[in-house]
Amino acid sequence: MAIKGILREELENSLKMKADYERELAKLPRGSLAKRKIKGKHYYYLIYREHGKVRSDYKGKVKEKIIREYAEAKKYRAKYRHLLSRVKKEIRFLKGALRGKEDV
Repeated sequence: MAIKGILREELENSLKMKADYERELAKLPRGSLAKRKIKGKHYYYLIYREHGKVRSDYKGKVKEKIIREYAEAKKYRAKYRHLLSRVKKEIRFLKGALRGKEDV
């Protein structure tokens, strides 16, 4: 029975971590910037998904600070999605391990 208690505690921690990762992902700006060269000049578009379709909004010339912010957000988004994927697998495993003949 001690093992089940430890597994339940680990499941609670994993559920909290999942909520934290989802909250952090929601804080990040939506989409990413794409640079396009038109007639020798560079212009930027914000690329994002909306209702299952890829959308792009023209942003024109963008300041370097905003470009860095979107590049950093892209790194964090990848990091949090990876962590979220791992914690979801862990939750699935823990729920299965606790299932047994007793209710979770």
